[in-house]
Amino acid sequence: MLELITPLFLTLIVGGTIVGIIFGSIPGMTATMAVAVCLPITYSLGLENGLALLLGLYVGGISGGLVPAILLGIPGTPSSITTTLDGYPMAQRGEGEKALRIGIVSSFVGGLISLLVLWLFAPTLADFAIKFSYVEKFLIIFFALTVMAALSSDLLMGIFSGFLGIFVALIGTYDISNGGNGKMRLIPPGTEYWMEDGFSLLPVLIGLFGLAAIFDQAEIGVPRGHSRDELRVKGTSTFSLSVFRGQIVNLVRSSGIGTFVGILPGVGGSAASILAYSNAKTFSKHPERFGKGEPAGIIASESGNNGLTGGALVPLLSLGIPGDSTTALLIGAFTLQGIQVGPLFIGNNPDTWNAMIFAMLIANIAMFVLMYVAIRYFALVVTIPKHILFPVILMMCVIGAYTINYGIMFDVWTLLIFGIAGWLFIKLRLEVAPFIIGFILGPSAEVYFVKSLESFGDVTIFFTKSWIAALLWVLIAGSLAGSLILSRRTGRTAPE
Repeated sequence: MLELITPLFLTLIVGGTIVGIIFGSIPGMTATMAVAVCLPITYSLGLENGLALLLGLYVGGISGGLVPAILLGIPGTPSSITTTLDGYPMAQRGEGEKALRIGIVSSFVGGLISLLVLWLFAPTLADFAIKFSYVEKFLIIFFALTVMAALSSDLLMGIFSGFLGIFVALIGTYDISNGGNGKMRLIPPGTEYWMEDGFSLLPVLIGLFGLAAIFDQAEIGVPRGHSRDELRVKGTSTFSLSVFRGQIVNLVRSSGIGTFVGILPGVGGSAASILAYSNAKTFSKHPERFGKGEPAGIIASESGNNGLTGGALVPLLSLGIPGDSTTALLIGAFTLQGIQVGPLFIGNNPDTWNAMIFAMLIANIAMFVLMYVAIRYFALVVTIPKHILFPVILMMCVIGAYTINYGIMFDVWTLLIFGIAGWLFIKLRLEVAPFIIGFILGPSAEVYFVKSLESFGDVTIFFTKSWIAALLWVLIAGSLAGSLILSRRTGRTAPE
């Protein structure tokens, strides 16, 4: 692996982390958007160098969201929602720098704990998954889709979004090698030339996570920029590690919650931070302080959302199932290099696996050093005018979509179609994460389902194949039953 660790490799990690922090620090921009915009660049870099850039963007983007959350009370990313609850009150009483440094240290610890879980458990899970037949592989994907639906804000919308993604993924030719008949399906008349192979994955991803965000922000309008005086990190309250005295349990527990949520497919950083924050408040000796500038709230939120980073890579690298929308984009990087992630990936690509672990470690260290030392300067990123920023991002999206498959204009139309679709998803309250993961996993689910029937010839094999299949059905039923109970309780307790 040492030959992979070159000056370029390290530069891409640090550079990606810096760009990710900038994206995360600007309200409306996200780590997912940063990865989507920069994804086409990775084609010319090669797999390891490309992943170094994207993992740096991922770690930096998640961490950068704490800057506007604390200084402006505006979450830079969805995963920093709960950081605003205590970070902004601290900033208002002159403890902005102290709150920022608490968040940075917590982010660093959460990232390291999740990385340790990734390093320990992903190879073990992959070795176990190698034993799966087509039946177990289909049920794993089915379980992943039910988990996404169960943890969506609306169960029915989550289920509908996931199956809509599968439906769109099945557009194109039904390949004979996958058990099909070689005929086209779900293709509107007159579009056979462009739609023979369906929609290309990468323009779909860039459209949903890049272009749609620009449309949404453009509709809101370009707000008045914040002045440097408003964003000045000021205050006489100094930071000391003594603030973590008595918070070690909170720090480790919140990091573990974030890592566990990351392992669940398609849940996302906002759920990780909310769960970690609510647990910290529940177990606190002084829950009444939360929401009024309590450092424990920042610790829980930031360690929880950064715990997501390593956890979300566990199902991606061991099962081929992305843990969140950002890791779904990483599949695009592997696709560009002609590599399929799944149970065989770690065993067949040990150098790439080791390079990813090392890149995540360096990205977390770079994030910590850069933000801790230069937090006053990163805070000024929020002053970049949106009317300058958005056209640059739009240009990068169009160029990336056009060049990703060697200059196919239909990919630009795909970008536009799914950019508008992503904007409509926001309006219709559809869930983007279940849709995109359904889009990615749908073709594999179809192949595994057809191959299972070809191999065993009876649909009952899905229930009787093995104890693993039986366990997966229990988990599927449990996720759906739990979501129904939770939705009923939420409905009963909702204000009239």
